[in-house]
Amino acid sequence: MPNTKANPKVVASIKQTMLSQSFNAVQTSNFYIQEDVFPVRQSLPVPRQKVVARKPTIMVFVDDAPLYNWAHPCRYVLHDAETGEVYDEVPAQFPPYILDKELPKSFVAFHTPVVLADPKFYPIQYRPIWRFWATGKRYAILFSGMSNNRHTNDLEFAYRMLINVYGFTAANITVLNYDGTLNYSGNPQPVTAWPGDGSAYTMPVNGAGSKAKFLSAINALKTKLKPEDMLFIHTNNHGGHNGTESDLCCYPNWDSLGVKEFTDKLAELPRYRCLMVMMEQCHSGGFNSAVISKSTADNTSIGSACTELKNSIGGAHFDPFARDWIAAMMGNDPYGNALSYNPDSSGNGQVSAKEAFDYANAIHDPYDTPVFSFKNGGKSCWLGKNTFGLKTYYAIQENIFKFWPEPDPLKAIERVRRIEPQVAEINTNLEAEIARLQEKAGNQMLELVRSVK
Repeated sequence: MPNTKANPKVVASIKQTMLSQSFNAVQTSNFYIQEDVFPVRQSLPVPRQKVVARKPTIMVFVDDAPLYNWAHPCRYVLHDAETGEVYDEVPAQFPPYILDKELPKSFVAFHTPVVLADPKFYPIQYRPIWRFWATGKRYAILFSGMSNNRHTNDLEFAYRMLINVYGFTAANITVLNYDGTLNYSGNPQPVTAWPGDGSAYTMPVNGAGSKAKFLSAINALKTKLKPEDMLFIHTNNHGGHNGTESDLCCYPNWDSLGVKEFTDKLAELPRYRCLMVMMEQCHSGGFNSAVISKSTADNTSIGSACTELKNSIGGAHFDPFARDWIAAMMGNDPYGNALSYNPDSSGNGQVSAKEAFDYANAIHDPYDTPVFSFKNGGKSCWLGKNTFGLKTYYAIQENIFKFWPEPDPLKAIERVRRIEPQVAEINTNLEAEIARLQEKAGNQMLELVRSVK
């Protein structure tokens, strides 16, 4: 690390020159400077690249796409520490520091025109959606490696969806985040409340967001998955591309998990009913084809925030694509707002992988380029079936809530199953009566129109 403070006059001159000569970038890029001198032959903190100071150096870091998740275009502009003149500019994909404990006090922002706007908060009104059930067991892995606040928030939103809506067993959900705690890099600090409703985080973090922990979590399913089971995997935080394949950034120090290594591990799993993958990170679309080809599930789907060579956009508290996909499954956004439309386009009472993707894609941020792939019945995979979603139940749903406002899900399902034949008969008769009345009304309207002179 540098150990000499830079000359304040040289630092001031560098700042002024950078802004005066940046033209368009001055409106769209954020600028940082490390007010230290890197000695000759000192390695500079450029992740995944070997960059050495050729002169006593003052480093300026320019983030050229501040709203994107990493990896995205950025630059390291190297200045002669004595004259302030630029002697090199290094294009890159990652920032110099991501872990708070690594961030030197001398690394400071001096021009940040691009900021993430804070959304308004609304209280969430959770209705107990206990009516979802499933055949077989359901497993989930929620992963975020080099987390910022928004990535940890996405995991919490997904966890609440799985637990509160679909009734997943907590022991079957593996949460891997950052350093193995609720921590993340950056503000707000300290880590106390989830911004969705201001309540405490509810997800237990089972391990660090490292490559080893992620592969181990998949490996642990080898002895658990059965033919009727399903697996949901959500990956978050940042992603890169090495020119050959996409990768997922892992804790610590931008460690990478590439497409081949990830999908080779998926290929080791036994046969099971459904694999549903949703990826938020940059370059995530590069995982799609390999996930489809190597999955051992009967039905597989993967929805990604962007195509292989593109970046995904971030937000103040959530990543838009992940937020909207989860919201489609949840029934409301994290702030309690209603959805833009009902994602259950089939009207069968359960939001499928494709319907959740379609919802997120329909309202996606212009920066994102969502992409969806599936094989066999993968697009119809679901996290849970709605006991009252089928039309044979709509006439009794409110009555069910009157008698069993907070029922045990298994007991409720068992009770409904007992009266299912009678409900189906009532529904059939009702539909026939509705059809008869519609025909009668149509004939009356026709006669009415004919009577007009």
